[in-house]
Amino acid sequence: MASAAQVRSGTPVDRDTSPYVELDRSAWSALGAATQQPLSAAEIDRVRGLGDELDLDEVEQVYLPVSRLLSLYVEASGALHRAQETFLDQPQPPRTPFVIGVAGSVAVGKSTTARVLQQMLAHWPAHPSVALVTTDGFLYPNDELRRRGLLDRKGFPESYDRKALLRFVIDIKSGKDTVLAPTYSHLTYDVTPDQPVVVNSPDIVVIEGLNVLQPARMREDGTAGLAVSDFFDFSVYVDASRTDIRRWYTERFLRLRETAFRDPTSYFTKYADLSEDQAVEEAGRIWDTINGPNLARNIAPTRSRATLVLRKAGDHSVSWVRLRKL
Repeated sequence: MASAAQVRSGTPVDRDTSPYVELDRSAWSALGAATQQPLSAAEIDRVRGLGDELDLDEVEQVYLPVSRLLSLYVEASGALHRAQETFLDQPQPPRTPFVIGVAGSVAVGKSTTARVLQQMLAHWPAHPSVALVTTDGFLYPNDELRRRGLLDRKGFPESYDRKALLRFVIDIKSGKDTVLAPTYSHLTYDVTPDQPVVVNSPDIVVIEGLNVLQPARMREDGTAGLAVSDFFDFSVYVDASRTDIRRWYTERFLRLRETAFRDPTSYFTKYADLSEDQAVEEAGRIWDTINGPNLARNIAPTRSRATLVLRKAGDHSVSWVRLRKL
């Protein structure tokens, strides 16, 4: 078996004695060779995140096999539903949506991964309706974070309304026809509860967020509650070295300083007039006091709970893939 240290480190492990199947990029890409790439260059442009080096090659070589694997999982879930119906010897409600969790650090590219998967999965005829929900909408409003003294810990597990997020996922997996999810504005740096996402009986729901793979918290009586990840049918962790992620965060901060931060309605207008050196220093301070500690303490430890790990190289391209064995 792979040691705990090997799993935590993000380095490849022995394929024969590991609970994972691990493939380098060339071996993984070969799995999608017989599958037609459904996204156009224009569609890829629309889903690409700020700073992500996503192109047709990356989509074909990495995400096409991922989407095919996920499609097989969805089909198998349908077969299992029918088998359970036969076992119970009575008609059952329609199968609930297949739920996929996508986790990873700030600036690692998990939002782009989630958007690409949403678009690609919707091209498979067996499940054309694919909803995407980000957990940012379940953050407490800024006023509440200030009241709790958590505004500087936004993104940490305690900054989310975890009960509301759990209720949302339970409603999805209970087969509720229509479920609403709050949204979040990165411009105003706050939730926008009056603009909810309407999730209406989709085939698949992709739930993306920093902490979606967090285990259940222990109650005061020593028992464990439920976790959002308990209701996932599949999960993806987007991984990279912490040095690379910190650099990507700084590069994104510099680009935002020239774009979104200059919008007068932006929460971050105070950064627009920083010199480049000042911006680099401020980005480093934010990373070292907020995003870096959150990654180390809360996000990275959940990597081993994922069904699939996508490990990125320094240029944002996926270099190897680790899939949990069945």
